[in-house]
Amino acid sequence: MATVIIIGGNRGIGLSLCKQFRDRGDHVITTCRDDIGELNPSDIQVIQGVDVSQPQGIEKLQQAFEGKTLDMLIHSSGILTNESFEDLDFDRIRAQFEVNTLGPLRMVHGLASHLKNGSKVGIISSRVGSLDDNGSGGMYGYRISKTAVNMVGVNLSHELQPKGVSLALLHPGLVATKMTGGRGISPDESARGLIQRMDELTLENTGKFWHAEGYELPW
Repeated sequence: MATVIIIGGNRGIGLSLCKQFRDRGDHVITTCRDDIGELNPSDIQVIQGVDVSQPQGIEKLQQAFEGKTLDMLIHSSGILTNESFEDLDFDRIRAQFEVNTLGPLRMVHGLASHLKNGSKVGIISSRVGSLDDNGSGGMYGYRISKTAVNMVGVNLSHELQPKGVSLALLHPGLVATKMTGGRGISPDESARGLIQRMDELTLENTGKFWHAEGYELPW
């Protein structure tokens, strides 16, 4: 039985990840800021009050995991506010950078001492952060934050590899959640693909950018 933590598991893809890891027998821990949503604390350990954009969040996790190790860490938290060139709200752009880019860096850095040889890290990115794949523009804050988190992930893969820890950047697909207005595949379908990618992650393919369906994406 593996110990898996999902950062941001109270809804959407994160919730589906929690349930599927639980159903296969793993010990699942997840975080949320406030509302636990459909999470059942009787079979999924829930740590509330964790805001990935604030240092207090990682301090709370470090206290909870003192003396413990993690087999897998998946950072699922993210926000999208969809700025256009005509509506460049820089405060919203900064907020997305804090959550989508610095949030994963803060969480992985803060929990690195709880990762062991053979542990795995997954960061939910997005193909809209791909420079080569950008054929439409728009979504300024989200695109910028996801491009930046790809660099965060590659940097972290270099830091973690000597410790025997592998890392994947993961595009979940277009998933029907509140963030996408209900368009796309189901969160359960996406989660199945993401879990398969994490199961296949090794030190040999660490630091790569993967679609949930199993193919590598361009930077």
